Amino acid sequence: MKNKIFKDKKIVIASHNKGKIKEIRNLLEPLEIDVLSAGDFDLDEPIENGSSFEENALIKSSYVSTTVGIPSLSDDSGICFSDLQNQPGIYSARWAGANKNFKLAMCKINNSIKKIKEPNYNCFFVCALSLCWPDGSHVTVSGKIYGKFSWPPKGNYGFGYDPIFKPLEHDKTFGEMVPKFKHSISHRALAFRKLIDICFPSLKT
Repeated sequence: MKNKIFKDKKIVIASHNKGKIKEIRNLLEPLEIDVLSAGDFDLDEPIENGSSFEENALIKSSYVSTTVGIPSLSDDSGICFSDLQNQPGIYSARWAGANKNFKLAMCKINNSIKKIKEPNYNCFFVCALSLCWPDGSHVTVSGKIYGKFSWPPKGNYGFGYDPIFKPLEHDKTFGEMVPKFKHSISHRALAFRKLIDICFPSLKT
C-alpha cells in the first residue's frame, strides 16, 4: 500500500540488533511515540528467505506487526563488494555467524578480496525499511550509499561492517564518524527520508 500515514502512538522495531535498534530509535525520536523492539516481546526471529533486502524487510515487519498487533518497522541491510560479485549482500549478517562476530566477517571479506588479482575495492551499503500495520498494509523503501573497502578496520562507532566502509568523498569510515553525522548521510538515513515522505509527513522540514 502506498501513501499510508502513520498515526499510531506505538511502534515496534523488528530487530534484535542493538546497534540497529539504537540508530532507528534516534531517527524516530522526533515522533515522540513509544518505540519498542522485538526483544520486548521475546519474539523469535522469522526465517528470512526473501531474495532481496526489500523482501526480507517485509518478512520481518509483517511477522512482528501481526504477532503483537502493533505497527512494526523493520530494517534489512547489508554491504555488497563488487570484487566479490556483490557478496555478502542479503547474507551480510549470516557471514558473521551465529554469534554475530563481525570482526571475523570483516577478516573473511579482506581475505577474499586479497585473492583478487586487480581489486577495485568498490562497495555499497543498502538499507530496506518496511513499515507494516497489523491489517497487512505496508510501505517498503530502500536507500543506498557507495564507498570503498578500507583495511584495516577503523573506528569504534557504529556496528557491523562500519569500520571497513569509507563512503565516497569522505576520508573516514562509518566506524570513525560520530553517530549524528553518520545518521545524516547513511543508507539508513536515505531510506528513512523516503519513508518520511510517504508515512511521516509531519517530520518533513
